[in-house]
Amino acid sequence: MAASITPARAGSISIGAPHHPMLLIAGPCVIESHELCRKVAAEVQQIAADLGVSYVFKASFDKANRTSAKSFRGNGIEKGLEVLQKIKEEFKVPILTDVHETWQCSKAAEVVDILQIPAFLSRQTDLLLAAAATERCVNIKKGQFLAPWDMKNAVDKMTEAGCTNLLLTERGVSFGYNTLVVDMTSLPQMRQFGHPVIFDGTHSLQLPGGAGTSSGGRREFIPHLTRAAAAVGIDGLFLEVHPDPEKGLSDAATMLPLHQLRAVLQSALAIHKIAHSS
Repeated sequence: MAASITPARAGSISIGAPHHPMLLIAGPCVIESHELCRKVAAEVQQIAADLGVSYVFKASFDKANRTSAKSFRGNGIEKGLEVLQKIKEEFKVPILTDVHETWQCSKAAEVVDILQIPAFLSRQTDLLLAAAATERCVNIKKGQFLAPWDMKNAVDKMTEAGCTNLLLTERGVSFGYNTLVVDMTSLPQMRQFGHPVIFDGTHSLQLPGGAGTSSGGRREFIPHLTRAAAAVGIDGLFLEVHPDPEKGLSDAATMLPLHQLRAVLQSALAIHKIAHSS
């Protein structure tokens, strides 16, 4: 964590600044309903407050990269942003959502505080530039096909476009068929580019396409990887959570059961504190 970085901002939250709380980005994979989002936001906000971490609510209005065309993608950008606006107003928390196409960036930026570039699209120059033009914070997920040092090119595209309000997220790299692994050295390597680094402890455990018409996953290892990332050094955690993951309409195999979130965070934060004190 020795690299000098430019802190990011999302609403009133500072991310990566010295002595500031660690960031938690959490919510369901996709917006299934306002009721679900509200339940998750309420519980996670309380946990974050109890544990002293900053909280950003996350949910996607569209999942454009589903394994099967028959899989649930969401209810569209109009209804999705309407739900996210309600969550933002009620809970007074910053909001993060994915964008997949250039035209979505300016529209989503009217509501959300962080635009997220999906891992599969991390090399898409036009999408990166459209996100940069909104002047919102942008979270770029490292592609499953990229080495950590390759993310320097994405960072350069953004900074040359005038956007320095950036987060970089590790979510595993392809290793053989239907498998991801996490190279923990990627976290400090990406942080050398001068921006806060987030670890995605849920998507890192995907088995892409591993269930035939959907992705499988190994959620039982979420605590292990989040603790490892906290030991290496991170500025925040990204965790998709759901009250009943098995009934989730997207990423059912990798979302963390909501009732387990507090314990996972407590152990990661304890290790994070030790890592920062050394």
